[in-house]
Amino acid sequence: MATSTCFLCPSPASLKGRTARMRIRCSVSVSTRREPEPVATVVKAFAPATVANLGPGFDFLGCAVDGLVMKMLSIRSVGLSLSLHKGLPLGSGLGSSAASAAAAAVAVNEMFGNKLGVEELVLASLKSEEKVSGYHADNVGPSIMGGFVLIRSYEPLELISLKFPAEKELYFVLVTPEFEAPTKKMRAALPGEIGMPHHVWNCSQAGALVAAVLQGDVAGLGKALSSDKIVEPRRAPLIPGMEAVKRAALSAGAFGCTISGAGPTAVAVIDDQQTGHAIAKHMIDAFLHHGHLKASAKVLQLDRLGARRIPN
Repeated sequence: MATSTCFLCPSPASLKGRTARMRIRCSVSVSTRREPEPVATVVKAFAPATVANLGPGFDFLGCAVDGLVMKMLSIRSVGLSLSLHKGLPLGSGLGSSAASAAAAAVAVNEMFGNKLGVEELVLASLKSEEKVSGYHADNVGPSIMGGFVLIRSYEPLELISLKFPAEKELYFVLVTPEFEAPTKKMRAALPGEIGMPHHVWNCSQAGALVAAVLQGDVAGLGKALSSDKIVEPRRAPLIPGMEAVKRAALSAGAFGCTISGAGPTAVAVIDDQQTGHAIAKHMIDAFLHHGHLKASAKVLQLDRLGARRIPN
């Protein structure tokens, strides 16, 4: 989770130079004959944390839990100051950089009259996210759009919103150990090639996960979430205690458990908040006893709204 407060300020000469040199490749554009005028002097926006991959959905599935916009708006002569407040740890596997990019994009867009749509905001946030952790939309997409999001393609960028039924309860047990798992290191652990049986297995489980989301089947979602045979087996051994944490979560009643993003956060799913807190305690104990790591936990619902403006 991140909030970004955008302040209107005098335009420094250096800003014009930097803006003029920026290049953006995207499939959407906003045509305007005049630079849009700001409609507010201070705007505050919120963007949720995200869980990427969701087990078998490596780099194409993600969900939300409770810089380039100025160029796309053709703004060159207005200076802005951004104040960012993080509500989640850096390098946690919860999409902190994506939440920052999303909140900043929404704040700037709101300041100039909310002229950009969801697609443009995703593209702007994605380009900013690329500078930090690569061109991956499985965090940025859910942070902007909310709920579950499937990345169908990158060229062109095409995202599909997966609606989890409003009448169904879904809770994420997020347990973050005091341990750094750099995205670059975790990506380096991935196999260069995969066998056809594992490819077929993961594809079928990803399909089952999508079906479970649309049906509101938390048990089915958890089963698919826990089924990855390609990425999790390579990354889990790099996070002390992770394999024991997964066993502890499932033994305590979680429907499923896996690594959130590149880690080190472990995520379990359940349909009851009270049970979620009990599961969190077992997961924290497993990190301590098997990984010798202290950990903190949160039990959060699905964020269905995504990035949005909030009161100043």
